Amino acid sequence: MTIAALMFPALFVFILAGIPIALSLSIVSAVAGYFVFGENIFAQLFGSFYSASTNFILAAIPMFVLMGAILERSGIAERLFKVMQIWLGRLPGGLAVATIAMGAVFAAAAGVVGAVEVMIGMMAIPAMQRFRYSNSLISGTICAGGSLGTMIPPSVIAVMYASLAQMSVGELLAGMMFPGLVMIAFFIGFLIVHGMIWPPEKTEASFEIEQISLKEKLTLTLTSLLPIVCLIFAVLGSLLAGIASPTEAASVGAVGALALCIAYGRFSFSMLRESLKITTRISAMILLIVAAGTMFMGAFAANGGSRLIRSTVETAGFGEVGIIIFFLIIVFLLGFVLDWTANVLICVPLFTPIIKQAGIDPVWFGTMVIIVIQTSYLTPPMASSIFYLKSIAPPDMTYGQMCRGVVPFILLQLLTLAMVAMFPALSTWLPDQIVGF
Repeated sequence: MTIAALMFPALFVFILAGIPIALSLSIVSAVAGYFVFGENIFAQLFGSFYSASTNFILAAIPMFVLMGAILERSGIAERLFKVMQIWLGRLPGGLAVATIAMGAVFAAAAGVVGAVEVMIGMMAIPAMQRFRYSNSLISGTICAGGSLGTMIPPSVIAVMYASLAQMSVGELLAGMMFPGLVMIAFFIGFLIVHGMIWPPEKTEASFEIEQISLKEKLTLTLTSLLPIVCLIFAVLGSLLAGIASPTEAASVGAVGALALCIAYGRFSFSMLRESLKITTRISAMILLIVAAGTMFMGAFAANGGSRLIRSTVETAGFGEVGIIIFFLIIVFLLGFVLDWTANVLICVPLFTPIIKQAGIDPVWFGTMVIIVIQTSYLTPPMASSIFYLKSIAPPDMTYGQMCRGVVPFILLQLLTLAMVAMFPALSTWLPDQIVGF
């Protein structure tokens, strides 16, 4: 078990040295596995790589990514943001509320955190600066809205989590539905109260929105918002009702996004080529980390890692609540240094047997784990969401402003976690009602 105990420190050393996560996982796996398998280590690692590469559920990931890429590259996302801005712009902090709403809709369309955040950030930053919003509020709102790609179904994280935990993808997605809506309600409520206390100053852009007629608003809504909502319902409805598998539902989404692109007259082969390039790059990155993570967990288990975790929990004498808190803290700390894919791949195979043995509801626990992963995205100093935003932010938006901006949203995410922990029915009621309907 000594080798297993040394694997995580070695992994962190490689990652902090700047070596890519997939390569770090592979190197540590090969070295640790050699102590167990000797010269047969590469045959063992190939078996882990092959099992990850042929996982049918994970085939949904490229389709969900392609769906989001087409919607973003074709300009449909920009039309949708304008609709949100028109309807919600008059609320206190209305443009910030529209940004969160946009994040929620595209989280349901794309399911990938970085893609959603960059998408809404490129549109929302210039608009919010024109309306004189503070840089800290802008950055906090965009990071929070982008992070909804974790919680709002269909989430790529949930697909991977369910696959590794050997549970129904539809059940986990249904379990995340209400907590995700609660989180959105908290975000919007905070922004409205903030806008009432510190309203942004009136600008020429404010008056332009107020002058749009009701007919124009309804036309834009029917042509921009309604088709996207129908597409999302088609994907989620077929998945939650058990009509389609995750891969089939994701394919419906990708085909539907392409159909919308053609209907809007935005289709071109260059747009399709760019969407496919983005899909290939993101999917390859995710699936390579999945394969490397599978190798890492195989070597960890072979060196007695599962026994190490189990003995630690038993020695500490944790009850059910203690086990949950202990595991959630580990997930949160790993979120500082690991990509979500590596975090899920490392933690889920370790925790699942103990969670099942303790009789803890897997959907309830899985929902809390995903909320914690989302919170770790926003938490400085190693906040992935802030790094995503920094890559597209103007020079006048500083790292300090971004860190201050995400604090209220981190607290609201922790409040959501507390509500799910105290009221498990938030995540367990809906799966019992609709999955397999």
